[in-house]
Amino acid sequence: MKKSSLINSTILGIVAAGVVATSAHAVPNQPTAWEKCAGVAKKGMNDCGSFDGKHGCHGQSKISNSDVEWVYVPKGTCAKLTGGVVKATKPAK
Repeated sequence: MKKSSLINSTILGIVAAGVVATSAHAVPNQPTAWEKCAGVAKKGMNDCGSFDGKHGCHGQSKISNSDVEWVYVPKGTCAKLTGGVVKATKPAK
């Protein structure tokens, strides 16, 4: 293969990769707000205190998917999760 052919192929590959990368929408935009999503936290993976007041810190949930344990997720995400229930929202910084 000639050197100029190789260079042209490389340039075309880079351009094609850029077109594919800019047209992909798999990653959502930066969140504008966060939701407290209850019912989806794994055991020991909750964010902050429980809704029933049994503890006040993160990482203290005793069971997975408890209705009183929650995690922050971008607004609009909780409803997409099986068992997720929105308990509160707050603006993103």
